[in-house]
Amino acid sequence: MTILQLKYVIAIDEESSMRKAADRLYVSQPGLSSAVRELENELGIQIFERVHNGVVTTSAGASFIAYARNAVEQFEKVEEKYLNTKKEKPTFSVSMQHYTIAVNAFIDTIKEYDHPEYQFSIRETQTGEVIEDVKTLRSEVGVIALSEFNKKTFKKIFTDASLEFHELFTRDAYVYLSKDHPLSDRETLSLKDLQDYPCMVFDQGDQTSFYYREEALATYDYKKVISTNERATSIELMLGLNGYAVGAAMLGSGSTSSDIKVIKLEEDETLTFGYIVRKGQELSVMAQTFIEKLTNHKTLS
Repeated sequence: MTILQLKYVIAIDEESSMRKAADRLYVSQPGLSSAVRELENELGIQIFERVHNGVVTTSAGASFIAYARNAVEQFEKVEEKYLNTKKEKPTFSVSMQHYTIAVNAFIDTIKEYDHPEYQFSIRETQTGEVIEDVKTLRSEVGVIALSEFNKKTFKKIFTDASLEFHELFTRDAYVYLSKDHPLSDRETLSLKDLQDYPCMVFDQGDQTSFYYREEALATYDYKKVISTNERATSIELMLGLNGYAVGAAMLGSGSTSSDIKVIKLEEDETLTFGYIVRKGQELSVMAQTFIEKLTNHKTLS
């Protein structure tokens, strides 16, 4: 197996065509087909199924290509760092659950290290992908929150993935809702008070288990639930449907946060915020600064 073969199957998957992939890669179609057959024979799986108008990636092939993408990304990072004769661009990447404080900390970090050229990235994504990103070094740091309910489960998940979780701080559970919500004048609220309104939760993709939920009180039997995959959509739904979300009262100072009110939840639940890194990894200066900035933002509400 070679990096070139991995690049080949990625291109074929993206083009859904041997011919188009061959043109893109500047190789002959027979040579490309032969390289793929050799790889399939070596792996003992069928990566692509040939159809009349191109190729279709098999289930086994899709799983392999996901790993291939990570391998190629890491290889290109090594090339950039050690083989590129140009001055090295600073790089830094973070993956996180849907928490504004991590975005604010990322902004502060970049302001402190505003180089003429850089390659930075931040991924706001599902819990499982945060873990996978750090495991595969796609991101140097992952920002994640754990509940009392899922702490033990994630401790095993982190251990199995050779990751370390570092606790930063804990927060009580609060309710987010519109300032125009019928219950917005209450000093505290219970989930029973809110049972007739839709609860917003973040979609976790294939990880449907409530162990992967990033909200507090994940095991509560909500009558109405709407799943979304981004904060902006969740907030718009809250405003438009008198919905609510359960979180840690850390909205930050974004433009939409002025329309949201935060009320203490009567149910006892705490969220533990922290970051994950590869076990034994030496953090870059930017990563250390990001963690420091993240801690500084813990009181935002």
